Amino acid sequence: MTQSKPPVQASLFVTCIIDQFYPDVGESMVRVLERLGVKLDFPQAQTCCGQPAYNAGFWSDAKPLARRVLDQFQHSEYVVVPSGSCASMIRVFYPELFHEEPESLQKATSLAKRTFELSEFIVDVLGVTDLRHLSGDVAASESKKITYHEACHLRRELGATTQSRALIRSLPGIELVEMDQAEVCCGFGGTFSVKYPDISGAMLQDKLDRIKATGASSVVACDCSCLMQIGGGLEKGGSNVRSVHLAELLDDAIGKTVRPDSRLG
Repeated sequence: MTQSKPPVQASLFVTCIIDQFYPDVGESMVRVLERLGVKLDFPQAQTCCGQPAYNAGFWSDAKPLARRVLDQFQHSEYVVVPSGSCASMIRVFYPELFHEEPESLQKATSLAKRTFELSEFIVDVLGVTDLRHLSGDVAASESKKITYHEACHLRRELGATTQSRALIRSLPGIELVEMDQAEVCCGFGGTFSVKYPDISGAMLQDKLDRIKATGASSVVACDCSCLMQIGGGLEKGGSNVRSVHLAELLDDAIGKTVRPDSRLG
């Protein structure tokens, strides 16, 4: 008799922007991962990863926040993050932040190996590239075009260029229409958009023009910070194009049904 494999266990790191502005994205991520059989927990005392302070050069202010993350997730088998930006902070920049502190560096290096952005986790850890088996039947008349924006950290720091696209293309009723220069920044860049609003606005307009040229009804990305920038520009311009996080797209496609026995610790 073949024994079933134990479920993959993972902890959720829910970013500040999702916690404060986009809680539905976090809920969608939970439903998607549970449908894929992942056993989840949510460390309640988690806070900001420290990226805003780190990017602004205030490393001494970023370190207490980063240490808190190291402590909160030190026993996690995997850590899943619905953001390439925050996943990059933990996986790429924590070792740099603590490069002169051996004890913290050891913890940071260990956590880095266990931290994944959502699409990376589904494809690279769970080995899932096709979600058709979880999707209901979709009539051809319901097919819709979407386009995909590549968030900067997801591509440049994590090198994750194919995972999201594979998942999107596997969804019935969805046609992925690539925009020109999908990899170009939307102009948000955290404090960049505040320090250099004119440059940020020009970059955003270029992105909006390329989205419009695809004829897509939605633009999908893996970072809510990008979606806040793009979505604000779309709304301001009176566009009907929706900005959607990958977790929401997958959640809608595979059904918002959570297993009765699912629980978050």
